[in-house]
Amino acid sequence: MNFLHSPRHRFLSPFTLFIQRRWKKPTVSAQTRLEDRVRDPHFDKLMTHLKRLYLVLEIHHLMSTRKRAPFVSLTLMSRWRNILGLNVPVGSFLHKYPHVFHVFVHPFRRNTCCRVTKKMKELILLEGVVVRQQEMEAVKRVKKLLMMSVNGTLRLHALRMVRRELGLPEDFRDSILGKFSGDFKLVGLEVVELVDWDAELGLAEVEKWREREYTEKWLSEFETKFAFPIGFPTGFKIERGFRERLKNWQRLSYTKPYERKEVVRVRTCGGIERYEKRVVAVLHELLSLTVEKMVEVDQLVHFRRDLGIEVNVRELLLRHPGIFYISTKGKTLIVFLREAYRKGGLIEPNPVYEARRSMLDLVLLGCRKTRKLLVGDEAKEESNAVVCEVNEEGERQGDWVIPFLENCEESRSP
Repeated sequence: MNFLHSPRHRFLSPFTLFIQRRWKKPTVSAQTRLEDRVRDPHFDKLMTHLKRLYLVLEIHHLMSTRKRAPFVSLTLMSRWRNILGLNVPVGSFLHKYPHVFHVFVHPFRRNTCCRVTKKMKELILLEGVVVRQQEMEAVKRVKKLLMMSVNGTLRLHALRMVRRELGLPEDFRDSILGKFSGDFKLVGLEVVELVDWDAELGLAEVEKWREREYTEKWLSEFETKFAFPIGFPTGFKIERGFRERLKNWQRLSYTKPYERKEVVRVRTCGGIERYEKRVVAVLHELLSLTVEKMVEVDQLVHFRRDLGIEVNVRELLLRHPGIFYISTKGKTLIVFLREAYRKGGLIEPNPVYEARRSMLDLVLLGCRKTRKLLVGDEAKEESNAVVCEVNEEGERQGDWVIPFLENCEESRSP
């Protein structure tokens, strides 16, 4: 058999026999960086737990839209499986969290229903109360965001996307922006403008860390003036020359988020590095302003025009794993501020974070029993008779059920 016509070498010819195949360099993109990054088990575990809490809150939101009664039948809730994105039946998911959902049999219709427990309702109401109490803190967060913006304006659509992360109430347009007219000005329907610059708020959170490093650790000003706190996860591979590049990047000067100077010229010496470091500082400050020091990556895209971010946000976050961490355990990519957490918990908690953490702890109890929550079992027995709750007028929607059943039993008795 001829060598050139063999099946193994059928694509060879006298012209291509001695031509070598050119080696193609593997591409390095944001997707490859995301797949090859070193995972942090503490952040991934926290994100797995938060995913359960978000499902619980979404079910509560769907149940609250039903105005007929404070409970919903499981037959109706089974239709929400695709909306919630559950891989298991809704009934099975509800039975996993008896401290959050109370599944009972309707005393009249005799069908299985579900409602949120009293303890979970109290925690949800507590979060709303704490958000209202932290009104001035929310005002400071919005003002600092406006001070970081290019023109001192922000779109309300971007604020709505991060409303929960910033600890803003649902009606923040009226209760925050409209109420504090001395600080904010509404331009049209979808733009808010900063009225007056506050010099006291023009200090970034990283500046406080630099001051502590300078005073407590006796580091030189040259080393800490433009540095960021860096912390790599366990198993992070340090390549040759990485320490030297990181050291030079920490010393690189940049225009700080609250400074108003001329635009950095990208084509000058170190212009690209300085511009990207400024974007890192802006994202670092934005995450520091959030309640839980975390936000969805897709939500950051809505601030690109207002904050002057003209780079690929996800790729920039992945290039700095010592400052940010992106988790893929949720429905979308979530970025955490690494320095703010320790072993899956916030180092400096705030009232809104503590209220949400209490809800998370209740969800994580699962089917376990505690002394404080054993009282709920007695309430479940009473709830089989009480179908509805008392409204503001003192009336109950289900008061007619129990007398109707008693009349039926009397008519049946001889």
